[in-house]
Amino acid sequence: VAAAGLCHSDLHFLEGGYGQPLPAVLGHESAGVVTQVGKEVTSAAPGDHVITFLAFSCGACVYCLEGRPQLCEDRDSTQRGESEPPRLTADGETVHQFLNLSSFAEHMLVHENAVVKITEDMPLDTAALLGCGVATGLGAVLNTAGVEEGQTVAVIGCGGVGLAAVQGARIAGADTIVAIDRLDEKLELATSLGATHTINASSDDPVGRVLAMTGGHGVHHSLEAIGSKATAEMSFAMLRRGGTATVIGLILGGIAVSVPGFELFYEKKLQGSNMGSSHFRGDIPKYIDMYFDGRLNLDDMVTDRISLEQINEGFAAMKAGRTARDIVVFD
Repeated sequence: VAAAGLCHSDLHFLEGGYGQPLPAVLGHESAGVVTQVGKEVTSAAPGDHVITFLAFSCGACVYCLEGRPQLCEDRDSTQRGESEPPRLTADGETVHQFLNLSSFAEHMLVHENAVVKITEDMPLDTAALLGCGVATGLGAVLNTAGVEEGQTVAVIGCGGVGLAAVQGARIAGADTIVAIDRLDEKLELATSLGATHTINASSDDPVGRVLAMTGGHGVHHSLEAIGSKATAEMSFAMLRRGGTATVIGLILGGIAVSVPGFELFYEKKLQGSNMGSSHFRGDIPKYIDMYFDGRLNLDDMVTDRISLEQINEGFAAMKAGRTARDIVVFD
């Protein structure tokens, strides 16, 4: 492993928001170099530079065959059998993989479907961002929502995923891109990455401001990149007739999201996005091309590069809202 990004999903599991068998190694946004492969592996070889992807697919279930690998229902088929040794152990005890990866470690042992080969001139510490946050935010705009040139877009939450969504809206040719967050420094970064308007939600009403900015109509697309009931409902409330709200953030289990039923008469839509509806091995090379031709700015999305020993400090900074993306870099 060369680098691993700190993602809000890691924090959710770290704090017990979702169940995770213990002991475990967290981390799921990473890039590195292949050192060994099993005898049946055909898509990777020692020396390959690769990005990992948590939502890899089995390739054979009904969703994979429909061309929707992000919704794969048979990832269990990529796991080792009960009679086989576990991928990770410590002192003879099984250590559970997090999202089939566990990238907060110097080495990983993963299924070949979980990696995609990339060009060696792509910096690995920057490439790690593509393994989750950027693929999710960018893909939600380009794949799930299908934002079109000239449309109006609002992005709620300007962390790593939200900033990628802002860039996706710019790349798609959106005319108005409204970034919404509670911290001015994040809104400033969003502006540098393509936002045309900003709203500080700590001192202003996002829905009212968005409606005012759009002549009372609302936006064609809203993208929620936080993962809460309040912001998901907010994303729906700022839509124009025929608009679509795409919830990218991971909402904790058991929480229901409500929308006014009559608003559905106006063909407003509320939808989810799983990892940006990404076709990993097809999308990642395109995103790397965008990085090299200057359309996709990954460098400014990295707040800090830290060591593994500083990881708790990194999560504390994330929880306080001070970071876009911290990257653990391994020597």
